[in-house]
Amino acid sequence: MEFWLINEKLTPCTRAELNGGAQYVALMTTDEWKREPDFFGMVVDMGADFLDHRETKAIVNLDSLTGSFLIPDRTDIAGKEHSFSFALDERGVVLIDDEGYAARLVNEIGRTKKWRLPSLERFIYDLLEAVIADDLYLLNSVEKRLDSAEKQILAGGAEEFPAELNDIRGDLLDLRLHYEQLLDLGQELEENENEFFKEENLRYFHLFTERVSRMKDTVTGLRDYVAQLRELVQSQLSVKQNRIMTLLTVITSIFMPLTLIAGWYGMNFKYMPELDKPLAYPIVIAVSIAIVIGCLIWFKKKKWM
Repeated sequence: MEFWLINEKLTPCTRAELNGGAQYVALMTTDEWKREPDFFGMVVDMGADFLDHRETKAIVNLDSLTGSFLIPDRTDIAGKEHSFSFALDERGVVLIDDEGYAARLVNEIGRTKKWRLPSLERFIYDLLEAVIADDLYLLNSVEKRLDSAEKQILAGGAEEFPAELNDIRGDLLDLRLHYEQLLDLGQELEENENEFFKEENLRYFHLFTERVSRMKDTVTGLRDYVAQLRELVQSQLSVKQNRIMTLLTVITSIFMPLTLIAGWYGMNFKYMPELDKPLAYPIVIAVSIAIVIGCLIWFKKKKWM
């Protein structure tokens, strides 16, 4: 277990110092919470299974607010998520973390944050902000990847991108779901149903939900961009296939009259008059060349090649 008091900055303290009246932050494992569920005096509904990390959520209890976080790893969004639970009331917040992710967030806040008006609400706001701290950079990098992909697709590299675009689309879908759940969580905090938070401090949660809402809109725009690029890939592949079919059609059209000539004079009738003419062979060659040149000129004039 680890404990901090919320002063001008997070101040490490002992377990006994939690009863001094100052708001606190506590960090423990699931086993430690289950051994002493009543230590913090929070009334948690029996049906509120906030230790089950299936989603990011907040649950209003009789005399507490509990919930969980399920956070995609920003280096591998489709991979294993980070998770931890929380329980809070007006006196403080308990973070229940077996992975160490919440501990890293709290230690970072303790190392970097100082508050002129310290409060539980401000700590929770900084914790939520830490969860999405690098997301703006992440979304900008995704946009740059899509811009680069668009240029390469237009340059003729359409075959390389369908799989990558599907991966990006899947990542954006995961992020959108994550932001929707964070919005629900932020709105639940802002609702302040149990009146744990001071009215003037609810603005922190409003700021957070506004920021997450903008990120969600950005993700939606990027997903639309991915959809457009997928259509562009299909269009480019169709154009390439049409060019191949056009080329094959042109070649077939050129060789059809030549095949007719070859078939005609390959019949080997005994009295074909051209077979005895010394100039017959050069004439057939000249006629064949003229047919090829005439077809090429015609196709060029019709812009078929």
